[in-house]
Amino acid sequence: MMKVIMNILTESIDKMWPMLTIFLVVIAVVRIAAIKNNNEKLIFYKEFTNLLFIIYILLLYELLTRAELNTVRGYNLVPFTEMFRYQIGSSSFYLNVIGNIAIFIPFGYLISTYIKPKRILPILIVSVISSSTVEFVQLCIGRSFDIDDIILNSLGAIIGFLVYVALNAIKKYLPGIFGKDIIYNILCLIILAIMILYLLSRMGVNII
Repeated sequence: MMKVIMNILTESIDKMWPMLTIFLVVIAVVRIAAIKNNNEKLIFYKEFTNLLFIIYILLLYELLTRAELNTVRGYNLVPFTEMFRYQIGSSSFYLNVIGNIAIFIPFGYLISTYIKPKRILPILIVSVISSSTVEFVQLCIGRSFDIDDIILNSLGAIIGFLVYVALNAIKKYLPGIFGKDIIYNILCLIILAIMILYLLSRMGVNII
């Protein structure tokens, strides 16, 4: 099942790489110009995290509006009706239940790094509003509105928040060097290099 999910994600990236490339370049250039013009301090890993969030939202849109993932029409307003319709362990269960949870875990983590909440309520409110908007749009474009998807998405966001809390707690017990920006900057530079190499490969430019 993981292979199916990865295939869907890869297909989405392959389809969206032109837009992702444009967004990467334009947003990065505008942000660098703003930092220089306003004499702001550049903290690379924070800027990179914000950029990742934008890319994630674009991919989330593509994944949640794929026709093959939204074959049901209409709406379901009764909680737990749809999620219990799938047999546990089946491909439909992993795709529609586990998948709806997993896809919002990065959402919960990324918005937590931005909001820095002390309680879970802000994350829950943002995730419910965001997921409800997705479901409403899906209904308007001839697909489905499912209250279960909102519940599962919100659960995924809560898990993402808990990951954020756990990582912050672990960070306190790590050696001092892991609290320095340079470590996170290097890690983000490595991720950025991988992303650029992948996008270049989609353009047909092979550097390696």
